[in-house]
Amino acid sequence: MKTHFSIPVSQQRPDALGGRYVVRLGPRRGQVLCPLSHTLLTQSLCLQLYSVYLDGFLFCRVRYSQLHRWNEQLRRVFGNCLPPFPPKYYLAMTESMAEERRNQLEQYLQNVTADPNVLRSDVFTEFLKLAQLNTFNITAEKAFLDIFLPNGRSINVEILTSATAERVLEVVSHKVGLSRELSSYFGLFLMQSYKEGSLSVVKMLAEFELPYASLRSSELENCKVGLRKWYMDPALDSILMACGAAVELLYMQAVQDIEKEWIKPTQAQRQQLDALQKENNQTKGTLLDMEQTLNQNLELRFQFSEGSCWQWFVIYTKQAFLLSSCLKKMITEKMAKLAAEGPKMQIEVPEKNRSEKDHIRQSKQKEYSSFLSRKSKVNRGKDDYVFGTITEEDL
Repeated sequence: MKTHFSIPVSQQRPDALGGRYVVRLGPRRGQVLCPLSHTLLTQSLCLQLYSVYLDGFLFCRVRYSQLHRWNEQLRRVFGNCLPPFPPKYYLAMTESMAEERRNQLEQYLQNVTADPNVLRSDVFTEFLKLAQLNTFNITAEKAFLDIFLPNGRSINVEILTSATAERVLEVVSHKVGLSRELSSYFGLFLMQSYKEGSLSVVKMLAEFELPYASLRSSELENCKVGLRKWYMDPALDSILMACGAAVELLYMQAVQDIEKEWIKPTQAQRQQLDALQKENNQTKGTLLDMEQTLNQNLELRFQFSEGSCWQWFVIYTKQAFLLSSCLKKMITEKMAKLAAEGPKMQIEVPEKNRSEKDHIRQSKQKEYSSFLSRKSKVNRGKDDYVFGTITEEDL
């Protein structure tokens, strides 16, 4: 499933060598022209800088040449099954050409993240890590980061500023006593607190995202990084019940969700939870089935089918990106459950909604789905590093 990457804006900046370049228009192959007939054109050289957003928040700023070289690195690992990359232009671009490239780069970022193996690769992660550090002028060094638990208490962990959310989650899990096998059931979230004491879950941090950079670059006031569970199926609760640290985290979140009115229990459920709190019975307190409420502001659309009837649903909420991530998580868990129940069980897509392009994309994804994951080492030469000295001009 695609990641919520977007490039809503781009900007031009003059190059560091004076801002002008020369294009010589000479004879074509097979033609003979005297030297005086060659034409010299002098044009302004501007670097096109693309602002890449993730889940609605500024993630990094990159140039076309950096993305182009990154694509070449990915193709060395995953072959030619990656989505097409926007072509180079060897002359100055018009406004319409620049807009077309911006849109194509946005589509490329969305499509290249559709394969989970690409997301887990070193080439993918290292590029985005360096992009974030360079964008926000952050040096890779040791730092301390507060991770907030659902009960309001924070855990101070020592990390590298270049540590991904996946790595920070491992450090936090170890510190709270959560086993590594169960850490994947939790995630790190960007949260915002308000003066009146209310709290809002803004977004989930992607595994490749740098919590230190995201927290520092956020334009929202009073932001912090919080630890919360990251699964939708209540049946998965039973997997965590044997771990005391996991039970405590789930219990704290259940209590917080009710206090913040993020879920609305019935009167009977509230009385049951009050009784369990008095008994200090955390295990049963985490298993109460309650309905979540939505803050209606922005718009999220998705299509749902019941039998052969497809319907569109529209939800108005300022947390559209977060809810979209939750929906994708639900689909992932559902597909995993169906796969576990029987290898022949598949989720069928109606033929009228399935195009020939979908079949081609699926077959291409299968071709490179067995490549190396992030845990595997990929040998990279010095020419592979995108943020080193780049001699190729941005086109």
